[in-house]
Amino acid sequence: MAGLSFGTLLAAYAGSAVVFFALDFIWLGFLAIGFYRSEIGHLLLERPNVVAAGVFYLFYVVGVVGFAVVPALNAQSWVWALVAGIALGLIAYGTYDMTNLATLKDWSWKVSAVDLLWGGFVTGAAALGGYWAARLTV
Repeated sequence: MAGLSFGTLLAAYAGSAVVFFALDFIWLGFLAIGFYRSEIGHLLLERPNVVAAGVFYLFYVVGVVGFAVVPALNAQSWVWALVAGIALGLIAYGTYDMTNLATLKDWSWKVSAVDLLWGGFVTGAAALGGYWAARLTV
């Protein structure tokens, strides 16, 4: 985090968080909920565990900033933010989905494929949001 101010890091976090939360809310709340219910509905809670979800979001965005946004700011490259964000999303969501596919009896390969693509997209978008928000402070 060479030479980046606290304000820049805070802007990077806020920008990443807003994009990630907004897109994931739309995805999980409206666009993909029917798909998830049809594929793995028997595994879903009636209502999500909000505390667990909140902890995930808070820490995941730290990862987006640390692994994608900060290096992109240091390189002064929005392309770096996008590519590193996509890579992080594919790794993180891939770990979750492939582990579930390998260990859970009724896990859907379709969910793994869709989630993997979603993870790459949403993390790349969040990294771009964090990058551009942080650039406003420099």
